[in-house]
Formats: sequence, structure tokens, C-alpha cells
Amino acid sequence: MKKTLGTLMTVAAVILLTATFGFAEYAAAGATNFPYFQMGCLIIGGLIMVSLKRKYEKMYLGEVVTIFALYTILMALFTNPVIETVKTIVS
Repeated sequence: MKKTLGTLMTVAAVILLTATFGFAEYAAAGATNFPYFQMGCLIIGGLIMVSLKRKYEKMYLGEVVTIFALYTILMALFTNPVIETVKTIVS
């Protein structure tokens, strides 16, 4: 029961973070410049994190959610709107 509950909470966190990424990128870039590649990488990374959490019982829920949150931030940094903003700030 504990293993299933931990996995369900991990899935909920992954879906929430992925949806937040998708909404933020859609709001920043619009439908024409949406970063589909980064979104796909985020979904695959989420599936990997959920499977690792399911396989290894010693992983804590907080560790998995923190790792995925950092991965989401990394994916967001390499999108066009963020890169253009950094270019504007540096120039």
C-alpha cells in the first residue's frame, strides 16, 4: 500500500509540474512557437522518474519530486522565450 501511494503521489507531482510547464510556455510563446521537443523530453523524464520510484523502494518521495522539479526548470531554461529574455538582459 505504501509503495502504491508513493507512486501515485509521484505521478501527481509529475503531471502537475508538466502541466505547469506547458501552460507557462504556451502563455510565453503562444501556439506557434510552443517547445514540443522540450515537452516530450519532460514527459519521458517523468515516466522514467515514476518507474524508478516504483522499482526502488528506498527512494523518498521528496527526492523524486525535487529531482523532477529541477529537471523541469532545466527544460524551461532551454526554450526560446527564456533564451531571448536572457539575450535582452545581457545586451
